[in-house]
Amino acid sequence: MPPAPRYWLMKSEPDECSIDDALAAPDATVAWTGVRNYQARNFMRDAMRVGDGVLFYHSSCAEPGIVGIARVASGTRADPTQFDAASPYFDATSRLDDPRWLLLDVQAVRKTRVLGLPELRAVPALADMVVLRKGNRLSVMPVEAAHWALIVGELLA
Repeated sequence: MPPAPRYWLMKSEPDECSIDDALAAPDATVAWTGVRNYQARNFMRDAMRVGDGVLFYHSSCAEPGIVGIARVASGTRADPTQFDAASPYFDATSRLDDPRWLLLDVQAVRKTRVLGLPELRAVPALADMVVLRKGNRLSVMPVEAAHWALIVGELLA
C-alpha cells in the first residue's frame, strides 16, 4: 500500500514564478529553484514525495496568500542556480560533487482566488497552521491533512 500523501505550502515571489507562470509552463511544471534555507531544503529532500499536495503561495507582493493548488512532480536534484555566478542564488561554497542546494519540480493543478493570511487567521481550525506562526519565514513548510482538507475542500471549493 502506498504511503498517504503529504501536504505542503510553498512560497514563491510572483516576480520570480507566479501561479500563472507555472500554469503556462510545459506540462504546467516548474523547477522550484532558489531554496536557501536548510530546513526547507531538508523538507524537500527527506519528506516530499511525488504526488504530494502543494498550496502555491505568493509572497513578498501586494496581496500575499494561497493562489493555487499544485503537486510535487519529481524527486530532488541539484539546483543549478547554486553554481551560476550570475544568479542571485549562487553559492560559491557549494561543490558539483556534493551540491548543497536542491530543487524539485512542482506541477500547477489550478489557480484559485487569493486566500490571504487575514482570512486564514479568521478560521479557528487553522490557528496552529505553520504559515500563521509569528516569525515563520520558511519557503517550504508542511501542512496538516486536516488543514489541507479545510482549505481545499471548503475555503477554495
